[in-house]
Amino acid sequence: MKHIRQLLFIVLLMAFVAPVQAAVQTEEEKGINLQEILFGHIQDSYDWHITTVNGHHVTLHLPIIVKSSTGWHVFCSDEFAEAKDAQGNRPGPYGLYISGSEANENKICEKVNGTEVRPFDISITKTVVVLFIDAILLLLCVLIPANWCKKHKPEDPAPKGFTGFMHMFIMYIYDDVVKASLGKEADKYAPYLLTCFFFIFLANVMGIVPFPPGGGNLTGNITITFFLALCTFLITNFTGTKAYWKDIFWPEVPTWLKVPVPLMPFIEFFSIFTKPLALMIRLFANMMAGHAIAISLACIIFIMFGINAAAGSLMTVVSVGMSIFMMLLEVLVCFIQALVFTMLSAVFISLAHVHGHAKN
Repeated sequence: MKHIRQLLFIVLLMAFVAPVQAAVQTEEEKGINLQEILFGHIQDSYDWHITTVNGHHVTLHLPIIVKSSTGWHVFCSDEFAEAKDAQGNRPGPYGLYISGSEANENKICEKVNGTEVRPFDISITKTVVVLFIDAILLLLCVLIPANWCKKHKPEDPAPKGFTGFMHMFIMYIYDDVVKASLGKEADKYAPYLLTCFFFIFLANVMGIVPFPPGGGNLTGNITITFFLALCTFLITNFTGTKAYWKDIFWPEVPTWLKVPVPLMPFIEFFSIFTKPLALMIRLFANMMAGHAIAISLACIIFIMFGINAAAGSLMTVVSVGMSIFMMLLEVLVCFIQALVFTMLSAVFISLAHVHGHAKN
């Protein structure tokens, strides 16, 4: 048990120092640029920078797939220059470059008639790679227990180890979240809601692992949370009952609130879009904030060492303690955010399945 605690401490320490140390090494001569380090970790990119060893970058270069004005091009991201030119761009092959402009920062662009335009870009970026990894891990987490269930009968002894843990976890979410919200219709929507929970939870946990295949800020990317919220939006409204739509366009309120000015119908219709918007923003903001705080606490160490050694040594103790606390808290947040998203999705779906109001 003692060795496990020591290993956990080392992993947590790496979780906030390792991603920052490589970026700091390149900034030592010109000073720490906290904003660049922070957004460099949070934002998507065409390569996966892992660390820096003796001034040499250890980077996983990813495939570039674009259709520019000259046709389709497939190549590796290492063909883009590391150094920026006079315009702040990183030139590459076929007249393409990674832009340094404010409008298209860190995006592949080209010049067409002297104007910067973005080609059709379906490149495999860091976020896409992390998405594939998390999807594969999720399949393993589901298929291993499913394979056990296929080979055993209900009266057999309960499984142990990883399979038993997943059984317990799945039944907890099903009984206390899905079934508690949807009742008799739980089985119909359980596959989607359970997938949401375990995908978000796994993505959150992998995001705080400091080394590949972890380290990707997947749920801190608003396009991912937008897609998850969109799925809930579509399921909620396309499966809604007639009573649900009647309550939106002709709610049981005084008539003067509905005609001649449709005040309440407008508010009810507007709420259709605010619910998934809340799902999207809540998950995105909480996960991005956790990464931002952890990186900021680590950067403080190097900033203080730039002032003097005494200040840096003192801040190291404070920053390490705060960072370990934040990482432990982040593990709890990973679970809570997945649970909240799944619970609210289940509630929104259940509200769309009203079957009219009982008459006195």
